[in-house]
Amino acid sequence: MIINVGARTDIVNHYGAWLLERFRKGFVFTRNPLFPNRVTQYELSPDKVDAVIFCSKNYAPMLGTLHEITDSYRTYFHYTITAYGKDVEPNVPDIDASIRTLKELSSLIGREKLAWRYDPVLLTHAYTVERHIQTFSYLCEHIAPYVSRCIFSFVEMYAKLAHNMPELIPLTHEQKNALAKAFAETAKRYNLPIQTCSTRDTFPQYGIAATGCITLKTLGEANRCIFRDVKHNGLRRGCLCIESRDVGWYDTCPNFCKYCYANKSEAAVRENMRQHDVHSPLLIGHLNDDDVLIKGNQVSFLKSDGRQISLFDL
Repeated sequence: MIINVGARTDIVNHYGAWLLERFRKGFVFTRNPLFPNRVTQYELSPDKVDAVIFCSKNYAPMLGTLHEITDSYRTYFHYTITAYGKDVEPNVPDIDASIRTLKELSSLIGREKLAWRYDPVLLTHAYTVERHIQTFSYLCEHIAPYVSRCIFSFVEMYAKLAHNMPELIPLTHEQKNALAKAFAETAKRYNLPIQTCSTRDTFPQYGIAATGCITLKTLGEANRCIFRDVKHNGLRRGCLCIESRDVGWYDTCPNFCKYCYANKSEAAVRENMRQHDVHSPLLIGHLNDDDVLIKGNQVSFLKSDGRQISLFDL
């Protein structure tokens, strides 16, 4: 089983102490988004977890403590750095600070375990096609030697986004092509593999791969292990990633990115944060009287044993 840290909320940036506590305790609870009173318990011992997948926009808060996880578990890291400023990503560090943190992270874990995400790509009067191309080039220049690949995607125009970002300008087919072509040419110049993920837009004509951002092949190569040939069911429709279990919860991310699909409102986030207890097995709140606790099915994808020893057990 693969644990996902970051799909529903930026745990690394805001809930790192809770995450470390869960790994030290050896288990975590997660609610079912469709049936919130159904709570699943997952064991976090290294022999039960094939890999831990991180995704964050700021690893600085955990740079000094990540070794408590990386020393004992197979891991892979996604670092999202975009062109946007505080007007779109209010509580995310600026580009140059993010570059410095990415370099530190890369030195700790190795570039083969680190992917850079430039997504979602969206347009406003401030964030034009030209600005994206210039920013992408600037980022490639500074971080290409420190990451294994780049993943980008174009924003999905869902209904909530139109409300949260009325300034959004829909991307035309021609604009997407121009951006993809420029990104591919820049990435090639810096010998950086580039791909899309979970998107209807593909650009094989520019040498841009269309595959999952987390596959067993990627995890195996990064962690020098071999996984079984397993169908990748994805995390949502059109996704080519291997399935994973997210330990986060929706409406909990105080990055407050305007394009975020995981937050309904700032008020909901602030209310949930008031219920956060670093010592609770749940990211938000505690078990209720009517909750049904079930044990998660933790089937391994590993082809060979590959068991690891946890430092917390020494």
